[in-house]
Amino acid sequence: MYFFMERRGWERRSFGVLLSNRAVFASSDLDEVRGEVAKVFCPHRLDLAGDADLLSARFNSVQLGSVRVSYLDYGADVRIEPGDLETFFLVMIPLAGRSLIRAGDKEIVSSSSLAALASPTRYLDMRWAVGCPQLVVKFERASVERSLEQMLGEQLSGPVVFGLGMDLTTGWTRSWRDMADLLVREAERDDGLTGHPLAIAHLENALITLLLTMQPSNYLERLRAPRPAAVPKVVRRAVEFIEGHAHLPLTTSDIAGAVAVSCRSLQEGFRAHFGLSPTAYLRQVRLARVHDELRAADPARATVTTVAGRWGFLHQGRFAAQYRERYGLPPSETLRRGSASGG
Repeated sequence: MYFFMERRGWERRSFGVLLSNRAVFASSDLDEVRGEVAKVFCPHRLDLAGDADLLSARFNSVQLGSVRVSYLDYGADVRIEPGDLETFFLVMIPLAGRSLIRAGDKEIVSSSSLAALASPTRYLDMRWAVGCPQLVVKFERASVERSLEQMLGEQLSGPVVFGLGMDLTTGWTRSWRDMADLLVREAERDDGLTGHPLAIAHLENALITLLLTMQPSNYLERLRAPRPAAVPKVVRRAVEFIEGHAHLPLTTSDIAGAVAVSCRSLQEGFRAHFGLSPTAYLRQVRLARVHDELRAADPARATVTTVAGRWGFLHQGRFAAQYRERYGLPPSETLRRGSASGG
């Protein structure tokens, strides 16, 4: 109990409210708070653990594909006991303050440098201290397990259980947090990527893939085990699949699943025969599609940003550099020249 007793002297830190344009509710009524949060996550126990007058909950949330990003602040010390989440995973990142997270037989004190990753089959019991607003990222269990099965090339033998703590000071977790923050920023914009399903799916898949391949879990050792390379026939089928479906939000797992091999085998096959990963090959195909569209487009009606975004290129600076490296000129020049030459 010492963790929560010592916080009485804290002063609430100043922080920005996330997703203010995606407000779900703001309330100081405990029953209303419990009920509204349950609609988005699951039924749970919610009790005040300190001064009841401090309760001033604020909840902002948006669904993006199969991922939901939320900002949740209770304003007071609370105990939250969802039990088994069953159908989803949660990554909870305190934006300030600390929270005590128990999942099964594991326990951590979460902070802005140590996120909590709750798995569906581990009984969850939490204490969020006053002044501890959190960014919460929810992943559907079915999406995570489907991605893992495609990566392994086989059905799962049991539920996925991740390590409870995510150290946000490491290289891959900083990248993961950057992508989560990008989702939030785009959701905060009226003209953001939330209107581009391909772009959102790309980020969603990257977030899930990083968790599966980097965060400790009961499947990580199997994922990293060597696997035989795909035979050329399988690689050719994968190339045909990529060419025919490059407009869709494909991942390595999707491609591997389409040709019935594991992700590791597919990756090794592509490296052996093309010197590229499947995603790098897909990027080349999409670059070619952008190139073709720009050559045929009317610059009075089309923009490079729009065309590139349609093919999943989210970072304009990086896209422009990749395009110039392949075609020897900036994409804007292709658009201009295509119009001047009549397409």
